[in-house]
Amino acid sequence: MRHKRSIPNRAYRVSDQIQRDLAELLRGLKDPRIGLVTINAVEVSPDYAHAKVWFSQLGGDPADCERALNEAAGFLRNGLFKRLAIHTVPTLHFVFDRSTERAADLGALIAKANADRAKD
Repeated sequence: MRHKRSIPNRAYRVSDQIQRDLAELLRGLKDPRIGLVTINAVEVSPDYAHAKVWFSQLGGDPADCERALNEAAGFLRNGLFKRLAIHTVPTLHFVFDRSTERAADLGALIAKANADRAKD
């Protein structure tokens, strides 16, 4: 029973470590398509073969940034090999996270509704 419980905890620890290490490794990338990027979450597959990496970006084109990050995925994975103490370092798949964009839009709508209500 105890063994089954440790698997999700290990996956969480690995995801968290990948997130922190990627944040550092991204600073070393020189691609102009990659602006100010924040790693929002990392989800590792149960076999640790793949990791989906959600990111947000300040400025620039998210599609170009996503393409650039996926092109750099092999380089970043190699950097993780040197940092992580795990047998299998997952293949990285970068996905633009629209949740922060949606939150900002929703915040603007709420502010507009409140301003309209204050006028009435």
